[in-house]
Amino acid sequence: MSEAPRIIRKRTGNFLEDFHPGQVFRHKLGKTVTEGLFTAFTEWSMTTSPLSKNARYARLYGYEGMPCPPGLAMLVAFSQTVEDISENARANLEYIDMRFGAPVYVGDSLEVETKVIGIRPSSSRPNLGIVHVQSTARKNVGEPGEAVVMTWQRKVQVYKHYDAAEVDAGEIAPDEIACDLWLPEYQTGRAYKDAAHLSNADTYFEDFEPGTRIEHSRGRTVTSEHIALTAVLDNTSQVHCNQYMIDLDPKQYVGGQLIIFGGIPFVLCLGLSCPDVADNSLGDLIYTTGRHTAPLFAGDTVFCATEILGKRDLEGRDDLGVVETRLLGHKFVREDGAKTEDAPEGWKKVTIFELDRQIVVKRRSHYA
Repeated sequence: MSEAPRIIRKRTGNFLEDFHPGQVFRHKLGKTVTEGLFTAFTEWSMTTSPLSKNARYARLYGYEGMPCPPGLAMLVAFSQTVEDISENARANLEYIDMRFGAPVYVGDSLEVETKVIGIRPSSSRPNLGIVHVQSTARKNVGEPGEAVVMTWQRKVQVYKHYDAAEVDAGEIAPDEIACDLWLPEYQTGRAYKDAAHLSNADTYFEDFEPGTRIEHSRGRTVTSEHIALTAVLDNTSQVHCNQYMIDLDPKQYVGGQLIIFGGIPFVLCLGLSCPDVADNSLGDLIYTTGRHTAPLFAGDTVFCATEILGKRDLEGRDDLGVVETRLLGHKFVREDGAKTEDAPEGWKKVTIFELDRQIVVKRRSHYA
């Protein structure tokens, strides 16, 4: 009689007790931005910026090719951190100080490193705590074109593997990471105005007025396609793709069903707002803070609005200015008896996402 096979039950990802202040993760794989990846996410997110749609337009402005929209660069970089940081998370709580640097093109390879800068156990739920990390993405590491693409912090709510496990609580200061947005030079005499018809005429720096709220007209329903989109990004978090795991203990998971990866409503809100806010932007400068305020599930439709918080000059560039905004994503859910000004009768408006965002925008005086 043969012996029973040796069984190894693999455990993936880290739990709260596995993290330590100062711990550094050099994440596996990396990811090269292919033409298919670029096209799929640029089109699916409904981005309208001609910089990411029209190679002639992008070259006119001094880019090597069509640059990835900031949301796509974020998705590729962020997803690399999931296995080590948030595969065993309950929720992603906050984005902090997300800054953009070098542009990302098709063919660029992104690699990410993360440092743990804070750990705090929950005072009310013994099986949970918050992990605070700082991540940095670089492209083409070890090659002549190596550059920092983006750097950001995030706070994530992570489960313990064992409720009684001891946690190495503590906090350290984040590293100083040089990450300045690359912008093409303005060239007098170049035919910018001949291509002005390719972007919306009312999205120049001069058009934005602080105190304005822009309600974007388009929405997009997210179906079970979110599972495939998340997989394409190598995001391995089981709460986005393993319904069986959730069914075994539905009370432990938000909503008792698959949660759509937060990067999806993030990029959808960027894309849906693009024709009214970012058509004439040359880049996203910084996201000072952002958070998911409610989960998104298959069948939900994403809408968004943008509040214009302020404007300022961009030092050294009289052709550009910085517009400070707050991007607000929302969905509508059926609720018997609901009757409010901001939703049809029988529906309730639910905010799902908030992002304080600063974008660099062309001045009409120079470009149109």
